[in-house]
Amino acid sequence: MRVPFDNTYIRLPERFYSRQFPVPVAEPALIRVNHSLANLLGIDPQWLESDEGVRTIAGNEIPGGADPIATVYAGHQFGSWNPQLGDGRAVLLGEVIGSDGERYDIQLKGSGQTPYSRMGDGRAPLGPILREYIISEAMAVLGVPTSRSLAAVTTGEPVYREQTLPGAVLARVAKSHIRIGTIQFFASREDTEGLSLLINHVIDRHYPDLHDAENPALALLDRVLQKHASLVAKWQTVGFIHGVLNTDNILLSGETIDYGPCAFMDTYHPETVYSSIDQEGRYAYGNQPKITLWNLTCLAKALVPVLDKNEDVAIELAKSTLDRFPGYFFEENVASLRRKLGLTTNQEGDENLAKDFLDLLEAEKADFTLAFRRLSELAGNMPDINVGSLFTFTPAFDDWLTHWRKRCADENHDRRQLQMLATNPAIIPRNHLVEEVISTAMHDNDLSLFHRLADKLATPFSLGPDDMNYAAPPRPDQIVHQTFCGT
Repeated sequence: MRVPFDNTYIRLPERFYSRQFPVPVAEPALIRVNHSLANLLGIDPQWLESDEGVRTIAGNEIPGGADPIATVYAGHQFGSWNPQLGDGRAVLLGEVIGSDGERYDIQLKGSGQTPYSRMGDGRAPLGPILREYIISEAMAVLGVPTSRSLAAVTTGEPVYREQTLPGAVLARVAKSHIRIGTIQFFASREDTEGLSLLINHVIDRHYPDLHDAENPALALLDRVLQKHASLVAKWQTVGFIHGVLNTDNILLSGETIDYGPCAFMDTYHPETVYSSIDQEGRYAYGNQPKITLWNLTCLAKALVPVLDKNEDVAIELAKSTLDRFPGYFFEENVASLRRKLGLTTNQEGDENLAKDFLDLLEAEKADFTLAFRRLSELAGNMPDINVGSLFTFTPAFDDWLTHWRKRCADENHDRRQLQMLATNPAIIPRNHLVEEVISTAMHDNDLSLFHRLADKLATPFSLGPDDMNYAAPPRPDQIVHQTFCGT
């Protein structure tokens, strides 16, 4: 089988990457293949499930047309600068053009040491690979731009962390893996030529219309601001909390990446944080917009050398562009919340209506996902199967519900409930379900719960009679308080 690779990043100078083959593993065995994504990429999913395909996913064989590399980048991690990071446990096999005309990277995560491993083993435990597969695919179905999971395999080898764990490799797909940290790497070395080459590559690959801009680098900054304002607004409306929102995890393509200690919020509270390594709550749910702006400010600083020959002018151009982010985010956030509330027209007071609902959710310690789903069920003739047995609004919501119904009546919208039910999911990757999947797989060598959860998350807006366990919030004894990174 020849994967239809069409590689472009490898054409950049060699200081952008290191040529690196994956390190073979002992006994690769298939976990799962994403058939729909494989078909999009022009790869036969049956071949991926074959012995040869499994060996390829594991890194034991290199498909024809691949040109494996590990890319270099830098980044701020929890606000602290690291001048060189890079793909420490991942190898980029190459790029393919999907049937949608988009270009995609295919990367093996957990594929062994590279020059950027920084004394790490380059491997990935099974648990984080299952988490990333589940959550990345769930995010895609929920409409959040994201890296994807093409396939996963076990390695037959142990991985050593606080304890000995089974190893795995994930075939990850993204429109590119070029990060803010990639820009920072060349800027920090005062490599203006490399910076310009990288900017041109990003524009060629993701935003070709920007070549016609008066200042393409400045236009790129503005476009990335818009992309990430939209991205964070979208993932916040499904209750997602990114565990490591560092500059090395911010893709210039505008996709979410790195599903390490991430989580979905159960009870609504803006200060919710799960990541075990986020001791100060830097990346708590409510902090994500301002931290995203902080990261984008790092991007703007790195771009200063190519924004204008006059540094003072370049800095002012960067500042004036960054000043647009709050407006971009506000517009995207209100639009997202308006959709969740079933509103199709813009009216004064909609922001306050949404804010008041969120304030009530916080005060009543309500489940974020079920509250919006229940609201969808109250927007018309209630579905035969609903979440009413799992969630009901307390009397504290009565006045707000009256106001909301009055606001809905201002619009002639006979498909409101259908649109709300298609916007507000009934099933999300709840933390206790994900942890149960991981525990069963690692301790019992049983992947059946993983496959069932992955299947259910493929249709998160549908609720059947057998789905209540997947829609239900955790019992007190099931509540997950911390999530962990796999490095």
